[in-house]
Amino acid sequence: MSWSTVQDLRAQVMRLWERGELLREGLPQGSGAPAHACLPEEGGEGAQPCERPADAAVNSTPAGSPAGRGRFPLRLTLKTPNSDDITRRFDAVRAWIAAIAATPHVRLEWQETRHRVQGSQRLPASAWIDRLDDALAWIGKRAEHARFHSLNAQTAARQTLLLPWLEKRPLRALELAAEWSRLLDVVAWLQAHPRPGVYLRQVDLPGIHTKFIESQRGVLAELLDLALPAAAIDPARTGAPQFAARYGFLDKPALLRLRVLDPALDALPGAPCPDLTLDADSFARLRLDVARVFITENETNFLAFPRVAKAIVIFGAGYGWEALARAAWLQRCPIHYWGDIDTHGIAILAQLRSRFAHVESLLMDRATLDAHERFWGREDSPRAADTTRLTAAERSLYEDLREHRIQPALRLEQEYIGFGWLEKSLKIIHEMDDFQPLDG
Repeated sequence: MSWSTVQDLRAQVMRLWERGELLREGLPQGSGAPAHACLPEEGGEGAQPCERPADAAVNSTPAGSPAGRGRFPLRLTLKTPNSDDITRRFDAVRAWIAAIAATPHVRLEWQETRHRVQGSQRLPASAWIDRLDDALAWIGKRAEHARFHSLNAQTAARQTLLLPWLEKRPLRALELAAEWSRLLDVVAWLQAHPRPGVYLRQVDLPGIHTKFIESQRGVLAELLDLALPAAAIDPARTGAPQFAARYGFLDKPALLRLRVLDPALDALPGAPCPDLTLDADSFARLRLDVARVFITENETNFLAFPRVAKAIVIFGAGYGWEALARAAWLQRCPIHYWGDIDTHGIAILAQLRSRFAHVESLLMDRATLDAHERFWGREDSPRAADTTRLTAAERSLYEDLREHRIQPALRLEQEYIGFGWLEKSLKIIHEMDDFQPLDG
């Protein structure tokens, strides 16, 4: 039977709740998002111009009412028995009528019909919920609705620019109800101290600590993008890791670890080939006579890398190269990248080339892969996407790995590559230019 059950009718009301429509109902005029304001999805980069889509709720807004408000009385979709049902399932139809008629908070409109077998029958023709309070009582959401409207009133009194966010995210607002007052405090503090130039730990507000701000970076980013002037926001900084930089806080510096491969560089008096860790700005200001740079993702390879004239080796950073990109002097220096032979390793190489187009791969070729077959492993989650900035040979290898043509999810980790292969590769580079490995 396709007749609407009491559960079907209630589910229609619950869908309105789950879309936030019942929470928006009854908001004061002018408190919601204007037609030109469209908030981003969670973790987005700020409000963007757009048109608010037409409401798709059940038989919703009457003509002349604001979108999302004034939908009551609300007509529900009601599928009723037909004439054949009355003939063949008369007892079931009577039971259905009794159940629908006993539904709380629902008003039925009835229709008299004349059936050729059963005679005059009175059937429900339509189902209505007359008031918002009836809908909320039926689904047990009166307290939540009252709490949300209390949040809206609090926001209207303190931060009117955030009212569009409440209309866009009413269910999320309810989740944050216990934290909402503190979130408004943070917003107000940033409005009074735009681009403060301090660490998050230095924000001195009652009941607010560093971990609170860090744990709420996603929602705070959306709120601050609405509440702060454009001059207080750096649009180039996006995502939770760049929250501090986006709003002008100090952040812990990005660190780079390097080893000097030539004692003659004299990077640190008394230490022939020091292992150094520098912040990105200090690394960018290095004045060593470096003629070549190697980058490896494996710490053991980093520590055991042979001595090379006028060269350094950098302990890699996976998919993050922003810190390296600050060093303009690297644009004038040959760079060799040594990563794993798998889809992610080659993709990291390609990403590094987006910063330094002249990067060459080291020991990431098919000959190295074939020579170490006994050490082949399995990549946990191979990368399926295409990638650019590869040589013809690198692209061929990448596609063979991505399409599992050699074996499924093939991976050769760089630490399994014999040290002799590294020395051989360095000699080949030496033969091609003035590069010179050192003894010892």
